Amino acid sequence: MKKTLLIALTALFASGAAFAAHCPADMKQIDEALATNPQLTEAQMTEVKSLRAKGEELHKAGKHGESVDTLHQAMVILGIEKK
Repeated sequence: MKKTLLIALTALFASGAAFAAHCPADMKQIDEALATNPQLTEAQMTEVKSLRAKGEELHKAGKHGESVDTLHQAMVILGIEKK
């Protein structure tokens, strides 16, 4: 029982670390795409910037799964494929 719990906790922390490293990479891709002046409507641009900011906020709060999900919403609008 203890061994199973230890394995589960290790997997949980490892996946959290993977998400933590993924957030900055996604933010970088979004920033690079925004720097190219993408052809977006004003509403889309506002949404992308809002999602980008919220993703960074969630990342800093340690909510990496939510951050990745939020950043991927911005990536979809920008037409960026997940890596």
